[in-house]
Amino acid sequence: MKIKEIIAKGINILNKCNFEDSGIISREILCYMLRKDKQYLIIHMNEELAESIYNEFIENINKIVRGIPLQYITNKQEFMNSEFYVDENVLIPQPDTEILVESVLEICNNIKENTKIKILDLCTGSGAIAIALNYELNKRNINTEIIASDISDNALRVAKKNNVKNNTKVKFIHSDLFENIKDNDFDIIVSNPPYIKKDVIPTLSKQVRNEPIIALDGGDDGIDFYKKIIEQARKYIKNEGYLCLEIGYDQKIEVLTILNQFEEYRKTKTIKDLSNNDRCIISEIKR
Repeated sequence: MKIKEIIAKGINILNKCNFEDSGIISREILCYMLRKDKQYLIIHMNEELAESIYNEFIENINKIVRGIPLQYITNKQEFMNSEFYVDENVLIPQPDTEILVESVLEICNNIKENTKIKILDLCTGSGAIAIALNYELNKRNINTEIIASDISDNALRVAKKNNVKNNTKVKFIHSDLFENIKDNDFDIIVSNPPYIKKDVIPTLSKQVRNEPIIALDGGDDGIDFYKKIIEQARKYIKNEGYLCLEIGYDQKIEVLTILNQFEEYRKTKTIKDLSNNDRCIISEIKR
């Protein structure tokens, strides 16, 4: 069967299931399978492919129909202009989280020169935040030490793969939040923790529900991890250091209320994403 016919088959199946971007998805899958770029498909539309390739292609299209995210099939996602390996053990990095990374980079730019900046990334998942920070700060010749932790061994295996893939030097630690964190002199602690309310998870799209529940479930009220991180982080951040958190679009008041329970958190500010939703909360430690 010709390339153009295979793509058309994929588009037809996805259209019947009301998928948007059916053409993009079909081409992405075939590019991944052939290890070729989109330009190759355009030039070789009339090339005949083996029946085995067609069968595998249809199998992958059917995975999409069942709610498997495209990124878990192609094992890649772009984040902060870098490519990351992803699979079913980690959340897929999203563009909104780039706002958090950019906020941390801005803080680092304002820390006095010739200072080594020490950063901890909690609930690192794929390692996207820590690795993107390491990569960008290295480009800016800012001296950094970045540690990233996660409770999931499977997630850490993915993160370490991305560390190699992006030629960065993040140190990874298996830890349930601060359980195995020995250092208490971080300039910045950053986290995009699980923050979906438990009873909301069943209402999410099939694609999101196929991401690891452990990385989504923020407890009954969605703020279990914020309570733990905010209470404990004070012991691990230096004076005039920062706690930087990604939040759900409707969690600003709840998270600010938790921060206000502790007098060390000062100069707290909220940062909006490109959709004008509250996305990050940054708070400075003052003792």
